[in-house]
Amino acid sequence: MIDERNKRPTVLVVDDVEMNIMILEEILKDNYNIITAGNGVQALDVLYTVKVLPKIILLDVFMPQMNGYELLEVMKTDSALRRIPVIFITTSDSETEALSAGAVDFISKPFLPDIVKLRVKNQIELKNYSDSLEEMVAEKAAEITATLNNTLQTMANIIEYRNLESGSHVKRTQLFSQALIEHILSSSLTYAEELRTLEPDIIIKSVALHDVGKIGIPDKILLKPGRLDHEEFEIMKTHTVIGKNIIESILTNMDTIYLQHCRDICFCHHERFDGKGYPRGLAGQDIPLAARIVSLVDVYDALVCTRVYKAALPYDEALQIIKEGQGTQFDPLLTEVFFENAEVFERIAQANQ
Repeated sequence: MIDERNKRPTVLVVDDVEMNIMILEEILKDNYNIITAGNGVQALDVLYTVKVLPKIILLDVFMPQMNGYELLEVMKTDSALRRIPVIFITTSDSETEALSAGAVDFISKPFLPDIVKLRVKNQIELKNYSDSLEEMVAEKAAEITATLNNTLQTMANIIEYRNLESGSHVKRTQLFSQALIEHILSSSLTYAEELRTLEPDIIIKSVALHDVGKIGIPDKILLKPGRLDHEEFEIMKTHTVIGKNIIESILTNMDTIYLQHCRDICFCHHERFDGKGYPRGLAGQDIPLAARIVSLVDVYDALVCTRVYKAALPYDEALQIIKEGQGTQFDPLLTEVFFENAEVFERIAQANQ
């Protein structure tokens, strides 16, 4: 049988006067689970160890070791604790200061039972309503994000089918990028810390959109079974700008790190480390790290896999070309990581032809 007390909201009462705690417990015990602390330090111990955070805190202002104002300031630095409403237990001459400090309400001494019950009840109802709204917003945001992800992935697949790649190029470049990123993160390499701040899982997902700009390239150029002439190549190069513009049109309404990575990768994955790439001629670390990763794996995929305009090269020849591009076309450190895992890349390519 379920204990009904487990369903009741929990109230934390913090006061250094035992009599005050006993009175508040007596007033609230019929409707709430009561936990107590004698000062701010003890209250923090309770908050950091309790299984379920209280719905509300009744907090005395003047206490030894850590007073109510000091506890509230500490709570504001914690993402979970700052969401718990605080009602200050106060005297009439400190009500303004209490509310200015961030309390949602106050209870004056001496305690009037009906007032205590109503103020606690009202604030808990507001907290429950706020929590339900946040859950609804989070659910809607998740739905929107999932829809966006599916839409962008579909766009990527359309480009690959149009490019006669049947989606395999997208899959391989994502797997190559993942292998490169995982090795960096598992070591103490220079880029490991930077990668973590960039949310590497999002980078890997964003790789799928690196050629989305090819949707604006004419078929006679995109599907030409041979080398492009100068004029055709200049048109082909515009897929980086087209891709950036497509992503930025989405960013107007939803600026997320996912779309930021998509934009950086679309726009910059044909830049070269020596500054001789396109479309802007960026060099070195001015090129976003995500784009430097895709630059390397995209070329490797083009070398070892059959394309409409060329046959696949043997792996040893592809490695030699990548080696020649170290420090010029490709980031030298990323190239080192690539060669340390060359067998991994070969297996990925063979398994996903």
